[in-house]
Amino acid sequence: MSTSRGIRNNNPGNIDFNPRNKWNGQLGLEVGVPRPRFARFDEPENGIRALGKLLLNYRGKDGMPGVGGPGIDTVRETINRWAPGHENDTEAYIASVAKALRVKPNDIIDVRKPDVLRTFVISIIKHENGAQPYKPEVIEEGIRRALA
Repeated sequence: MSTSRGIRNNNPGNIDFNPRNKWNGQLGLEVGVPRPRFARFDEPENGIRALGKLLLNYRGKDGMPGVGGPGIDTVRETINRWAPGHENDTEAYIASVAKALRVKPNDIIDVRKPDVLRTFVISIIKHENGAQPYKPEVIEEGIRRALA
């Protein structure tokens, strides 16, 4: 079985590379693929940290009118931002994450809570890579770094 791009890049959220982002442990653009797009990290903990930081930063962005509270604070709003419909089956992605969090897609959630952030991050890793291969300690360290 081949390893997914996100896992090979230590970027399990498949975060696009942007040279303006100075993520901890970011090594640059991925290598060894015909059309490089995603960031590469030195270790999975820093890729998980970046994933968590982005989810936390979304709270301050404009959400969808009539959904949740002010800012991006629901699974629907977050996944619409994370995985736009022109690239993904966004509704399936939303349903998967909401089920893992045991909420409805439009329920307000607080990703600043470690348990919520952890479950959200693990759900994204599974969806983006087809599996969640990391030991609990790796996930915990990435979440700790994101919340620090």
